[in-house]
Amino acid sequence: MIASADFNITRVERSKLHSMTLENIPFGKYFSDHMLEVDYEDGEWKTVEIKPYQPLLLSPSLAALHYGQAIFEGVKAYKNTEGKVNIFRPYDNFKRFNISAERMEMPKISEEIFMEGMKELVKLDANWIPDKPDHSLYIRPLMFSSDEMIGVKPSSKYKFMIILSPTGPYYSAPMRIYVEEKYVRAVEGGVGFAKNAGNYGAAMYPSAEAKRKGYDQVLWMDAFEHKYVQECGTMNIFFIIGNNAITPDLKSGTILAGVTRESLIELLKEKGLNVEERSLSIDEIVSAFKEGVLSEVFGTGTAATISMIKELRYKDFVMNFDVEKWEIAPAIKTRMSDIKEGRAEDKYNWLVTL
Repeated sequence: MIASADFNITRVERSKLHSMTLENIPFGKYFSDHMLEVDYEDGEWKTVEIKPYQPLLLSPSLAALHYGQAIFEGVKAYKNTEGKVNIFRPYDNFKRFNISAERMEMPKISEEIFMEGMKELVKLDANWIPDKPDHSLYIRPLMFSSDEMIGVKPSSKYKFMIILSPTGPYYSAPMRIYVEEKYVRAVEGGVGFAKNAGNYGAAMYPSAEAKRKGYDQVLWMDAFEHKYVQECGTMNIFFIIGNNAITPDLKSGTILAGVTRESLIELLKEKGLNVEERSLSIDEIVSAFKEGVLSEVFGTGTAATISMIKELRYKDFVMNFDVEKWEIAPAIKTRMSDIKEGRAEDKYNWLVTL
């Protein structure tokens, strides 16, 4: 059993916070004073180190750079109304991290290292949590293969890390989404359900193409028929059609099982909506829009939380939405923020309070 007392902790002499402000800080640009690092060698995880944030010294032959054995997670910490720190559903991220590790033929991380290490690191850098609406401390656990050799096989060495980044809103304005018909994100039997680096690397080109057309992200379709919606580039997606909230199901293994997605399903049910997890075709979406029963479309994710979608383009057909008149997504976003920041009861036991 590993406890925080077993960690080697080296503190910075002077915090970087003295030379910066945490107001309206962009996502993923700045990092806190400390990081967690532990190596996997000889079939076991070694001593956990928490030390000043610093560059890594890596060999050009590092296996992860050549063969893509790399996974990560995204978690957030908030300050509640009493100034205490809440981490939102980290145990769910821990479980998903090890699902990704198994699919990528990587060693599982222990709960003690993942959870106790995260708690200790966040406590150490708690002053980096912005005490402002729509701000948080983004927590990035990651693991990559660290053999120093070229050869297509699973590595025998790995490095697990956690870094922290204070952040403001990920998407500050409602989004414009382009429905992608040529490129695909994932295929059945692939790694779409795993949060691995390759999923995001392969998405760079089509996402950039969409941005060149004036859109913020793509909405991926299924790989075989380009007919059924999957998810957006960094988000799961929900459609409000009548009194139904519909989101693509996870059965195909091509969609990431989002922690925020799962949370939204609970809150939508709480609000009285009928939630359907099922295959949803783009033709059904277009028909619902034309009939006037598609009222809201929004994305969900740890970074994005809930992002309103004001425009959805499929081929030459553009669906525009007046987000100012929406009721469901804004109410659910407020409800979730109230739980995370301690203004509402955490009846779902989502929070880990430090």
